[in-house]
Amino acid sequence: MTIPPFKLEEFWKRYEFTAPYLLCCSDAESWTLQEILQLADLESKELWQSLNLGYTESPGHPILRKEIAKLYSQIDSSQVLTFAGAEEGIYCSMRTLIKPGDHVIVIDPCYQSLATLPESFGAGITRLVLDYKKGWRLQLHEVQKAFRSDTKLLVLNYPHNPTGAVLEKEVLEGLIELARKSGAYIFCDEVYRYLEIDEAKRVPAIADAYEKGVSLNVMTKSFGLAGLRIGWLATQDMDFLQKIGSYKLYTSICNSAPSEILALIALRARDRILQRNREIMLANLNILDGFMQRHQTLLSWVRPQSGTMAVLELLIPVSVEKFAEELVEKVGVLIMPGSVFDLPGNFFRLGFGKKNMIKALDLFEQFLQNYGK
Repeated sequence: MTIPPFKLEEFWKRYEFTAPYLLCCSDAESWTLQEILQLADLESKELWQSLNLGYTESPGHPILRKEIAKLYSQIDSSQVLTFAGAEEGIYCSMRTLIKPGDHVIVIDPCYQSLATLPESFGAGITRLVLDYKKGWRLQLHEVQKAFRSDTKLLVLNYPHNPTGAVLEKEVLEGLIELARKSGAYIFCDEVYRYLEIDEAKRVPAIADAYEKGVSLNVMTKSFGLAGLRIGWLATQDMDFLQKIGSYKLYTSICNSAPSEILALIALRARDRILQRNREIMLANLNILDGFMQRHQTLLSWVRPQSGTMAVLELLIPVSVEKFAEELVEKVGVLIMPGSVFDLPGNFFRLGFGKKNMIKALDLFEQFLQNYGK
């Protein structure tokens, strides 16, 4: 088994803690420990104050899993398994599901491990690349053509990273019908759920909608709590969940005790947390609208339908990699070239979930206006 370099994470390793302005972040504005503790209800506060720093239950704290299950309509706490972030959940899922010779369909671009892990484990991969000219919309007929009688898994990523596209309800229903006919699983990376620009466009979680659907979520993105390193899987397929739970005993074994209680506090205060994060995101998107209007000859985009990121096309005659490197070196603003996602064309990812986006965007605008002069 050979796993290729993780382009996105290598990119972050190089720049994340040195570049002054990260104008490509995909997570919402974070919270301080004190801010989260102030949101605690009486039970959560008592759990925090009496916390023992020993081992925790491998599936996750029972109260935390019960709170996570409330995010779904067809899932109870026994159908939730927690992890140390999303990546562990992806790894354990793909390691459990995939055998050499299996066929997997992956919607691209995506978080790299969603494609490279099943491929590294011996699966044959069909990548369906979303098209900018089609508004980054998933074409159901293309997925239908890709399905085979031996298709084991369909991998989705919605709300979509990095384009901000959403999945239409009719398309989701069509995908489930295709998967059901071949007995395939659907794994959906749903870490940007609850950040849809129009909340009416939010579709059901795949764990609710399909008996062989696996939903991945995390405290990192929509909730803005990356430092907790708490993620989870939800599925109605108990046999699959049990197998993943056994595999987790070879990885992290269990979660951090403080992180579990802080995640519980945040989930119980999720309406307040999401409201603040959405307010920042929507205000920044309005600013981006004006920015894009001013620079139509230099940049183009499909306006994102979910936060906290968009894909922009650089229209000036220079590679986006060269432009991005000069931008961070000269003014300290970091954007993420589309090549990190193996996205063809002169695209880059821009994030708009942070409070300091306005300052970063101002520096970016000055650099853009003076570029090449």
